[in-house]
Amino acid sequence: MTLHKTPAVEDAYVPSERRIARERYRRGRTRRATAIAATSTLVVGAALFVLITNSPGWTRTKETFFSAHYARVAFPQVLEGLWLNLRLLAVCGAAVLVLGLLLAVARTLRGPVFFPLRALATAYTDFFRGLPLIICLLMVVFGVPALRLEGVTTDPVLLGGSALVLTYSAYVAEVFRAGIESVHPSQRAAARSLGLSSGQALRFVVLPQAVRRVVPPLLNDLVSLQKDTGLVSIAGAVDAVYAAQIIASKDFNYTPYVVAGLVFVALTIPMTRLTDWVTARMDRRRAQGGLV
Repeated sequence: MTLHKTPAVEDAYVPSERRIARERYRRGRTRRATAIAATSTLVVGAALFVLITNSPGWTRTKETFFSAHYARVAFPQVLEGLWLNLRLLAVCGAAVLVLGLLLAVARTLRGPVFFPLRALATAYTDFFRGLPLIICLLMVVFGVPALRLEGVTTDPVLLGGSALVLTYSAYVAEVFRAGIESVHPSQRAAARSLGLSSGQALRFVVLPQAVRRVVPPLLNDLVSLQKDTGLVSIAGAVDAVYAAQIIASKDFNYTPYVVAGLVFVALTIPMTRLTDWVTARMDRRRAQGGLV
């Protein structure tokens, strides 16, 4: 009986000396860049700290804007008011996405029969993109109750949220429209050649591609909306900003405003990092051919 020897297993890949040296050089360069960045940041931070704390009015500024006592007093009330901002963000964000998508679709409809709809959508977008948000809030919050219409709410939260939706839907509509128009016409033509109607081609072929492409700018608009929910305080709604204003107006100490600002920053940073991550991920997929 003859025994057959198994073929020898190929040796594992061993990188060359040149590649090892190149990788070592890259790692060293990365470490040096990180060290330089950290050192320069510490130096700039220390210089700013010394400059601010040695300024003539620092003692008074510290008492007025950075009081630990007023921060402890304001923090629970600011958090309670923040719950209103979060609810506004959730409801208004969903409404803005729906209305913005409808406006974008209306502006991209083809055919002369849809001209009135396109004209109305264009006029709406141009008007509310040009109108400052603060003026829109004032007009809706104080103008609608002045009309004394039957069955129309006078709740400042609902009116303030409506003003946010009116303004931001115009911006989001342009984002969606840019995404729709970025889809190559051949995609729509291919869908029609397969027997899909114009509406089906838009729904199943064009919109999915368009929405994927505009996710990063949509997240940026959501971050802006999160900050601007604090503007409903001008209507008297007790959100985080108005809660801080109530405390500050009692003792003329502005530390509650700083606390409210830091709370909004703490909410914004994770969403900003999420936007950066989504953008980088989509860029990598597009570079690899993963996105149409």
